[in-house]
Amino acid sequence: MTVTSRGAGAGASPETGPTAGPKSSSDPGPDGPADTEPGGTASGVGHAPTGEGSGGTAPDERAPGSETGSAGPDGADAADGLDGADELPDFSDLTTHRWHAHDDTMRNIGFLTIARRLPALVVQATRMAWEASRRDTVATIGLNLLAGVFTAFGLLATTGVLQALLAAGPTPERVRAALPALLAVAAAATVRTSLQAGANWAQSRLEPQVSRIAEKRLYGVTSDVALVRFDDSDFHDSLQRARARGVDSADAVVGSAIDVLTAAIGLGAAAGVLGVLHPVLLPLLVVAVLPDAWSAVRSARMRYTTMLSLVPTYRRKWIVSELLAERPTAAEVRSFTMRGFLLRVYDRVARTEQAVLIALARRQTFARLLGEALGGLGTALVYVALGLLLAFGAVPLAVAGTAVLAIRSGQSSLASLLYAVNRLYENGLYFTDFVDFCDAARSERTQERRDAPPETFERITVDDVTFSYPGAETPALRGVSIRLERGEVVALVGENGSGKTTLSRILAGLYAPDGGRVLWDSTDLSGVDPHLLRDRIAVIAQDHSHWPLNARHNITMGAEKGEEALRRAAEVAGADEVIAELPHGYHTLLDKRFKDGHELSGGQWQRIAVARGFYRDAPLLICDEPTAALDARAEHALFERVRRHADGRTVLLITHRLASVRYADRIYVLDHGKVAEQGTHDELMAISGIYAELYTLQAEAYHAAT
Repeated sequence: MTVTSRGAGAGASPETGPTAGPKSSSDPGPDGPADTEPGGTASGVGHAPTGEGSGGTAPDERAPGSETGSAGPDGADAADGLDGADELPDFSDLTTHRWHAHDDTMRNIGFLTIARRLPALVVQATRMAWEASRRDTVATIGLNLLAGVFTAFGLLATTGVLQALLAAGPTPERVRAALPALLAVAAAATVRTSLQAGANWAQSRLEPQVSRIAEKRLYGVTSDVALVRFDDSDFHDSLQRARARGVDSADAVVGSAIDVLTAAIGLGAAAGVLGVLHPVLLPLLVVAVLPDAWSAVRSARMRYTTMLSLVPTYRRKWIVSELLAERPTAAEVRSFTMRGFLLRVYDRVARTEQAVLIALARRQTFARLLGEALGGLGTALVYVALGLLLAFGAVPLAVAGTAVLAIRSGQSSLASLLYAVNRLYENGLYFTDFVDFCDAARSERTQERRDAPPETFERITVDDVTFSYPGAETPALRGVSIRLERGEVVALVGENGSGKTTLSRILAGLYAPDGGRVLWDSTDLSGVDPHLLRDRIAVIAQDHSHWPLNARHNITMGAEKGEEALRRAAEVAGADEVIAELPHGYHTLLDKRFKDGHELSGGQWQRIAVARGFYRDAPLLICDEPTAALDARAEHALFERVRRHADGRTVLLITHRLASVRYADRIYVLDHGKVAEQGTHDELMAISGIYAELYTLQAEAYHAAT
């Protein structure tokens, strides 16, 4: 049994960027069938296959909303003409992620495990705090240590106060005798409070700095990890754990580690005083808090295991919530009257989550009640022992009074320590997810590939390349070999799922082939730094991003080459006409969600994307369906511009409109991941193969339309 949700779909993180929008169940992976991801699994919020050995039934088998009739929230069903009997997507796999889903990995976690792991967590937290701010780290630790010293001093001074007050003689004389000790206690309390205030201030400064470093580290590795990892649902589950809770726990781990240190210092002070007063009192104090320690550990383990098992559920819930609340899908939700359907899907997932969390609350409450009951018995034993020591004259009354105060202080410190340890350990588990994810992502980076690629090339050779997506049963490419000469326009054509986009991403340095080689002249790209390689390649993709930036930055993409290069690229792509109509020209924000933002049409965005490719001025230009959102006249004009302004660039063109490729220097026809045909337009038409069939079908469709 596994917690990975095959139905959740790759690329479905809850914080989906503003450009791509939520992927629907019909959104294909690269060259994949319309209803599957590249890895061959169901995507989006559609059908989710039951996990192996899942068994059981969902926490609530009834259709969401059935408790109050067929109408969904706010009468959605009635408003949208839907009844409660509609068949909903199959979420039966969610029932596999119950309480025991991670028993195999969590069963050995107990108090001793926490005790062993605690030093490592404190070291990790200290390192991150030291990296964030050495000054604030030193101030926090140093001031807390000094506060502990004054705590012990105040407790010991209390003994002198009680001895003077309980001595024989008139009350005024006893008060005067106790006055120096009282002043010492007051001074110690004042200094301790001031030191703790300073420590808290330093800690408050430290935590946001730690958060910044953790977030920068996470996004540094996610933006550098291999692109193919984003087609792996296991990767998305790990990323979700690191992103949703792990990165947020970094500052909590540092804060909890400091709280542990603070409470431990306070406990040490109280324990030292008790040890001086009478050695028997110290072990009895430890016995009093052991039940609370067990309860805290048990509760932390329950919560972590449950949250881990719910990760796929959370991802599904976020996907549906984005479909309901994001602008890219708002029009279709209304035009297809999907509101009631999506609300019922959301409610079903939410009910699954609700049932698991209610069960968690019941278990945690029972554990806490049991721990508190046993802790009360332990406290009673401490005071019984103290009474016996007094009865047998083992300690004087003044010392007993100080012992009571020390015991109460010790119990308070122990309670704080247990709470801090509980938080440190629980946050440490999530922080470990964050650290493990970052370490794993860094280990996958091709740091050994340090060679610089050639500045340009005379020929690109793809030699017997194979490639498979994670989890796919069949390879996307099988023994593909092609060549691109400098200055040529080479076209890739084929039906959906033939491997065109996958091959283009390998040529773009975005995917590394599983087998075979890609050569720029004699340089094997497997030994080349992929970041430097991508600087020499421009990609115009059909699924280009709509960045929430102004028009200028949507073209330059952070690379400034001057006004002349910007305007020349926009002119070649026809984007200058689009920008001329914008209210603020190149400074117009292209996102309607912001004030003064402007929205472009699909064809206008396509021209902006083409301008990006020309602005990059790279020797290899890859055009993956660059005219998908353009009308026929705009498409013809764009290809004429590409041919006129290629300026020695090699152009790889991928398109389904075969009229656009007839003038290519060479055409490769892909079929099921293999090169089925190659040649010029005339040569391929002469052999009457796949290309000729597809071209004839399109030509006949155009003739029939006219």
